[in-house]
Amino acid sequence: MRQMTMADLTAPLRGSPSAIYRSTKTYDHSEGLSCCFRQWRAEHSHCKLLHGYALAFKFVFATYELDQHNWCYDFGGLKEVRKWLHAQFDHTLVVSEDDPELATFVELEKKGLVDLRILPAVGCEQTARFCYEYVAALIERETKGRVWLESVEVSEHGGNSAIFSVSR
Repeated sequence: MRQMTMADLTAPLRGSPSAIYRSTKTYDHSEGLSCCFRQWRAEHSHCKLLHGYALAFKFVFATYELDQHNWCYDFGGLKEVRKWLHAQFDHTLVVSEDDPELATFVELEKKGLVDLRILPAVGCEQTARFCYEYVAALIERETKGRVWLESVEVSEHGGNSAIFSVSR
């Protein structure tokens, strides 16, 4: 019986723009990213109040060609992402830059009562976009464009999540 070689594995794919490798990295709810939000625009919902979640994140990476280790992306390179996620979402209060009570939250931070993060917009979808923009730039820089971030999924809990992706 003939043994399959690497050339056999790649031959049918050579030049195929539709052949994509993907890998994922997940930081689940046990990661400890317990964060408080306020979605002031949700006037019809209790989400207008301060409320919290232990967030989870799933990043999907993609490439047309694997690296010298036959990997899409070396997960060891994500130490900075984990550190950044903790800085943004571990025991922090996240509000929108246009929240009408922003001055109140800034005052609470000055008093040492909250660790405030001000994002362009708040909500699971916008949090996914915020994370996408940061991590996509990092991956682009680190891999010189060989790998791209395909999507980010943010889960508030097991029942709710939102995904942000950019078509390529």
